Amino acid sequence: MVAVKVEVGPSIMLHSGAWFDFAAPHTSGFTAEDIAHGLAHICRYSGQCSRFYSVAEHSLLVSDIAEGFEFEALLHDAAEAFIGDITRPLKQMLPDFKRIEAIVQDAILKRFGVDSPLPPQIKEADLRVLAAEQRQIMPPGTDDWLAGVTIQPAPIVVRHLLPETAKRLWLERFETLRKLKIVKGQSRPSERR
Repeated sequence: MVAVKVEVGPSIMLHSGAWFDFAAPHTSGFTAEDIAHGLAHICRYSGQCSRFYSVAEHSLLVSDIAEGFEFEALLHDAAEAFIGDITRPLKQMLPDFKRIEAIVQDAILKRFGVDSPLPPQIKEADLRVLAAEQRQIMPPGTDDWLAGVTIQPAPIVVRHLLPETAKRLWLERFETLRKLKIVKGQSRPSERR
């Protein structure tokens, strides 16, 4: 049996055993652990970096520097847990993919009480981490796009965390930040994990 079904809608089986329906992501039964598991097992840069570097670790680094928006930053690439990490040049050629990604991302953000679209400070933090990680784990010249722009690489260190470690750290950060968000009255305590 293949862990994909299309009788109800285009769906995939998640790590938790729940089905994720791409045609109805808002009503799919995904959890924070499904997101952490997926992100921890997906390598950025289509695997073309020096060593395995997960989207979960990247999300942790963006969360580290997105002061005031740590929870939102942790979730900024959460859709990739279900759709994968498609490189930006290919994504630009796939307008339908970008539309699907936006819908999946919206479902995740709503599930955890985060407003969409995300604030511009998160994109800035993401670009700063991108610049720093490219200098650390990609061939020379990958960061040539920085010439003439005002983006300062973030003061981060890519650790190449193992998937199990990245997943655990992502979930720990998620729970800590979610609790802080609830305490501040920014979201409802009844939100699903």
